[in-house]
Amino acid sequence: MVFPDYDYINLEDETTVSELELNKKEFLVNHRKGLVIDEVQKMPEILSAIQIVVDEHPDAAFVITGSNNLLLMQRVSQSLAGRTAVLTLLPFSIAELTEENKSVGLYNIMLNGFYPAVWAKNTPPQDVYRQYFSTYMQRDVRQVMNIRHLSEFRRFIVICASRIGTEFNAQGISNELGVSIPTIQEWMNVLEASYVAFRLPPFFRNIGKRLVKTPKIYFYDVGLVCYLLGIHTSQQLETHPLRGSIFENMVVCEFLKRQYNNGLDNNLFFFRDRSQHEVDLVQEDGMRLCAYEIKLSSSIHPDFYNNLKYFRSLFPNDTVSTQVINTGAEENSSEETGHRCYLNV
Repeated sequence: MVFPDYDYINLEDETTVSELELNKKEFLVNHRKGLVIDEVQKMPEILSAIQIVVDEHPDAAFVITGSNNLLLMQRVSQSLAGRTAVLTLLPFSIAELTEENKSVGLYNIMLNGFYPAVWAKNTPPQDVYRQYFSTYMQRDVRQVMNIRHLSEFRRFIVICASRIGTEFNAQGISNELGVSIPTIQEWMNVLEASYVAFRLPPFFRNIGKRLVKTPKIYFYDVGLVCYLLGIHTSQQLETHPLRGSIFENMVVCEFLKRQYNNGLDNNLFFFRDRSQHEVDLVQEDGMRLCAYEIKLSSSIHPDFYNNLKYFRSLFPNDTVSTQVINTGAEENSSEETGHRCYLNV
């Protein structure tokens, strides 16, 4: 849809692959005015041929996509350095769901997550995430990253899912699993490189306060989190002790998706000092700061604003917006606090 005038091939198609294997360069030259190559990780050697064609024909235009980031990015950086623009496409955002899908309710949305197969094919989310996780463990982790202790690594992922929205404590996880801290750090790097989880860095400026400098951990998809935590129904999710953390995870990811979908870099942080003043999300644009408190609540309580007011007091000249994001159905404002409340799903 984005490139309607481009030709399209999918390297899952054996006929297409056979045609390319006869003469990759000739095929690419014939389609150099615009070609979408899907599932490019199935034939990574085609990237070297693209490099040659692009160098010889500056007007050539190729869109290459793939679902295996670990393999794909390594080959792209080697073959097409300086010749590419890279877009990170995370799972669906809430805005990309249809109104019909949104009407299923907040807890169903969080349970389903945002992978296309769940929504496009009405596939039960447990089936999708079971297959995804199994494939991830057997293919990406074992073959690409050469992790030997798969059972411990599997437990590591589940532990990380149980700690979303908290500071990433490598020492604590190391003690729980009985593996070294360097191994825990390496495994976390694997989750980030394969777009399973990410670390949200703490916001830091030299303001004479003792600020926390340890990142928080989130997953790129809350449906996978629900699967890893053994949550199978929306009713289970509604009473689960981590439901607030899962909602927070979803909202943080919505901000991240908005950045990436607009071709922008990640500019998100959280704030916490040693006095336990915490703001869930801080967005930095130059010197301009927007601060957000995220609450799984349909009502607004005055206490929700305390940390936002504290944050504004620390950065009075740079803070341009402080908002509460919750599940309310209508917008409220408070003259007493002076903060606008942004009500999400």
